[in-house]
Parts: sequence; structure tokens; C-alpha cells
Amino acid sequence: MLSDFKSHIAQNFRFLEGKKLLLAVSGGLDSMVLLDLFWKADANVSIAHCNFQLRGNESDVDANFIESFANQNQIPFFAERFDTHQFASDYKLSTQMAARELRYRWFAELAEQHGFDFILTAHHANDNLETFLINLSRGSGIDGLVGIPAQIDNVVRPLLGFSRNEIEAYAKTNRLEWREDSSNASTKYLRNQIRHQVVPALEAIDPAFLSAFLKTQSHLQQTQSMARDAAVLVYKQVARETHDEIHFNLEKLLRLPNYAAYLYHWLHEFGFTAWDDINDLTSGQSGKQVLSPRYRLVKDRDFLILSSLKDSNEIESFVIEKDQNQVNFPIKLSICKADGVSHVSNNTIFVDAQKIDFPLELRKWRNGDHFQPIGMNGQSKKVGKFFKDERFSILEKERAWLLCSGDRIVWIVGHRADERFKVQTTNPILKITLTQ
Repeated sequence: MLSDFKSHIAQNFRFLEGKKLLLAVSGGLDSMVLLDLFWKADANVSIAHCNFQLRGNESDVDANFIESFANQNQIPFFAERFDTHQFASDYKLSTQMAARELRYRWFAELAEQHGFDFILTAHHANDNLETFLINLSRGSGIDGLVGIPAQIDNVVRPLLGFSRNEIEAYAKTNRLEWREDSSNASTKYLRNQIRHQVVPALEAIDPAFLSAFLKTQSHLQQTQSMARDAAVLVYKQVARETHDEIHFNLEKLLRLPNYAAYLYHWLHEFGFTAWDDINDLTSGQSGKQVLSPRYRLVKDRDFLILSSLKDSNEIESFVIEKDQNQVNFPIKLSICKADGVSHVSNNTIFVDAQKIDFPLELRKWRNGDHFQPIGMNGQSKKVGKFFKDERFSILEKERAWLLCSGDRIVWIVGHRADERFKVQTTNPILKITLTQ
């Protein structure tokens, strides 16, 4: 296996050569083989061991075993004890997910602190098969069926091409010592049920099942890559990114016979899970929305608009004092005296200073708000009607700010000033500019 491993690294992981490597070593069969292979390949390795304190004294014995091995072979050694149960309780995670989060968070810290180029784990082909079957049982899409990736950023899994039988045979041939995790024999966890009950049954039907599975997974990975390329091309045709939003053109989207698959591909990374609701949104009424923990998807006429959720504690009203000539939050305004009216635009207005009552208020619009759009002498218009006529999206309405003097609207900022504050005399003039 050692020569096969060296060829495997040279062919698929040449970028590891000469790098500073941090190996995740539990003390079990797989990680001890990973350590031995890289050690015999004269790689620059260090050991990281996580003590999750889940198996009492057994966990401590594992840690001592690894530390003793590291000391005997003069390999740099890092160890950390975690209160996994408390972390799982605090963040409402399963014990397994809590351990995973703690493990990779600590590995990342070690890599940053000590300059490790890559973090290596001992996942192998059987782990990949088990993950495939778990995701298959949960109704996963192709992303869940392609298995464990060989590399994500600086985390690398160089043993994915080797089976558990190969790894065990290597360990016995080379008389390696390892620790057996007693929890691996339990069928309490789904992965162990699949490992001890399902996989043996499949291999009884076909002894070459694992080899055939690896070929199938390779085909799935190629299909996934092709689907991603197609999704990028379609995204460029259907989506438009503006500010902190993404607008999906429904007319173009719905021409696609498999538009729901594209939506899944684009949106799942934003935490959405209610796919039936998202599919219904494409034909729903304007204003309907679907939420994820941090984002929302809104139907707005001919578009689906993706945006981040507003902070529920966001203040929607701000005071501008008389001597204040600069506003930096929530939007940027400059206020100064002017000798006359020059260039007027959506972003710059001139108002009669004597018609303004300080303090001014910068606030969000409310139902029933009305103003007199400049140029419409004596004619009042509801702000909501103005938004509709100007074809504001739902999110644009929410982002709009009103500059008010008392209960009168001076300016729908960046859009339309009010006729009542128009400069018509020789009174002092204020110039107000939206600077962002």
C-alpha cells in the first residue's frame, strides 16, 4: 500500500509535497495508518488530537497513547480537551455535529497560529460509502451523493481512494498499534448501523460493491461539475445582482423546464429548505415571501428578489439637529447653506430655510403618508401611490427614507422633493445632498 499511496499522492496531491502538514489523529486504525504513511514518506508532519471527553477514561487513554507515540518519534504534538456535551447543549447541536464543529474550528486555529499549510484527515472509501447511504436515506440531491470531498480549502483527505480492508491489512503487515473506539461497535448511531448492517449485506450480494460504488461516485462528480457549469451560465442570463440583492427574472426562469433545480442550486447555500414554498412563490402573488434564518426571497411582480433579513432591532427614525451639517447613518447626507439654486437632481435638493422646522426627522415611510411632489402645485399624493407609479420593488420601499419637517415630508430621499419647500423667495437656502 505504501507504494500505491506514494503514487496516489504524486498523481492527485502533489501540492502536499514539501508543505507543513497537520494530521488529525484520533489514535484509531485509520488515523494511525495515515500518520505512518506520511511519516514514512518523510513528510513534514505534526499531530493534532481532540479529546471530546465522551468516553470517560477511555478518551484520556487515547490522548496519552497519541502523546506517547509523538514523543517517541519526536513529532510535534497538539492536544485539546473539549466539553462536547456542553457545547452541543449551548448551540442545540447533536453530539456528533458538536464534535465536528469543535474539531475543525480548533484545526483552523492551529493552522493560523503555527503556519500549517494543510490539515489532513483519515477519511477513506468506506466512510464515503457510508456518507452516501446516509444522504441517500435522507432524500439528498446530487451534492449529498457525491460524497466526502477530497479537499475543501486547506482540509485534505488523501485516503479516500483506499478501503478499510486495505488500511487494516497495511496496519497489520506493518505491526502498527492503534486504539479501538468502543463506540464504533454500537448501533446507536445511524452511521454505525450502516457500517455493521447495511454495507456487509451489500458486499454479500456483490463482493466488488465498494469498487463499483467508487466508479459510480466518480460519474456523479463529473455530472455535478457539468451541472454547476450549466447553473453558472443560466444564472448569468436570469439573475441580476444589485447592491446587496439578487433579482431573478421570472419570465426567463420559467422558460426553463427544470427551473426548480436551478433555484435549489442557487439558493440552498443561503439556508433555504422550504423548496415547495419557493416553487409556489414563482406563481404566487406579489409580496409573498419565503424565509431562511438570515435571508428572504420575495415575489415582486416579475422578479424573485433575494436579500438579507433586516435586523429586527433596527431603529427607523433619526433626528437631525439645526447645527448638524453631516449625517453618516443610516444614510449619508450633507446639509449646508447655499447662495442660490444650481443643479437640482434626485440626489440634491434646495429648500427654503425659513420653511424648515428643526429638528428634522429621517424616518421610514408609513401607510397614509402623503406629500406634494415637486411640480404638482397643490396636489397631494400618497407616498405608497408614488412608489407604485415609480415601480418601486418591495425591498426598495423598505429601504426608502423620508426627510421630514414636523409632520410634513420634505424629501423622499434620492427620489422626489416636496413642492411646499421649494425655493421661491430671497429667503436663506439650504442645500441637502445624498452623498452615497
